[in-house]
Amino acid sequence: MSRPLILAWREVRSYLQDKGDLAFTLLLPIAIFALMYFAFGGETLFHGTAYIVNQDPGGQYSTLLLDRLEKLNNLDVSLISDSEAESKLQKATLQMVTYIPPEFSTDLARGVTTHMVFRQRGNGGQEGQIVASIIRSKAQEISQEAGLKKTVKTASGSTQAQADTITQRFLDNEAISPLITIKEVPIGAAPNPVNQFLSGIITMFVLFATSISSQALIEERRNKTLERLLTTRLTAGELFFGKFLANTARAFLQSLILLLLAAIVFRLFTPISFLEVSVVALVFSAAAGALGLLIGSASKSTAQASTISALVTMSMTMLGGTFFTIAAGSTLYLLSRFSLNTYANDAFRAIVSRGQNLAGVSQELALIVGATIVALLLSRLLFRVAGEGK
Repeated sequence: MSRPLILAWREVRSYLQDKGDLAFTLLLPIAIFALMYFAFGGETLFHGTAYIVNQDPGGQYSTLLLDRLEKLNNLDVSLISDSEAESKLQKATLQMVTYIPPEFSTDLARGVTTHMVFRQRGNGGQEGQIVASIIRSKAQEISQEAGLKKTVKTASGSTQAQADTITQRFLDNEAISPLITIKEVPIGAAPNPVNQFLSGIITMFVLFATSISSQALIEERRNKTLERLLTTRLTAGELFFGKFLANTARAFLQSLILLLLAAIVFRLFTPISFLEVSVVALVFSAAAGALGLLIGSASKSTAQASTISALVTMSMTMLGGTFFTIAAGSTLYLLSRFSLNTYANDAFRAIVSRGQNLAGVSQELALIVGATIVALLLSRLLFRVAGEGK
């Protein structure tokens, strides 16, 4: 038993001394993890700019509309001239411009329909559509207030000034004590980008390591390194087991560094939950180690091993719900049951996000262990130390 451990230790030590492999398998996932956190970890509230041509300067309602738009925290208002708007739309510098017509205030005061114009290139872009929706809602709000004032004046027989005072008093009271209030009831915890992406990054890059381990096995077979190792007291079984332990240790080291980073920087774990996710990482690393052995044993060239590893890694990553949730009952959901990533990601998220323990993810771990045993049995049957099955 000691000889496979010694072989595994020497391979891990050699791996740690190889700066190229170390950078790819350790530093790259850390860099991607940081990029994803900064991309998705901040506020996602909308903020845009409304470009407006005001052809009703000084008008009561156009001034009111601009004032209300400027008070919005998520919207900047930029007043531009008609000629500037035309030029920027032609050059595609702007995607959408709003035009307040000359008779905007007069028509509203008289109760006559008025038309605001949205000039846009194509569909106006996503930001332009959202800005247009905001402007439209504020314009409709002002239109309703103008209509209410006219109705009050007609019904009461009062002057316009009196009608405006009565209406404004009602609107002020409504703003203070609205008849309809909106209550938001959160269901579950707010999405956490670290919790969401950590498991996906770990499982994806652990599987990427299968390409390195499978190609390394083929190179050692081609260079007769494996044959030379058998001239020592190592048996073929011990050599095979040592390779498996080395693959597992490399993958687990990669996982452990990412988990330590998450624990230190984001304070995701308690000491117990850290140990539990480490166990999940170890089990999945063993599965990846066995998969690397299987691909390396079955492949005849490094190019073939690289292609198979890439296909397996990307398929399992996409089907495993790595960065998005797969709807239950769909065809993709059924296919995801064949991906090891599915069970590893589910186990990680159950512990990190939902506070479950190892007993709660025992089914996922059992399936991964079962797949590992099958991969080891197949790779042992195919394992050879020389190019033609010796």
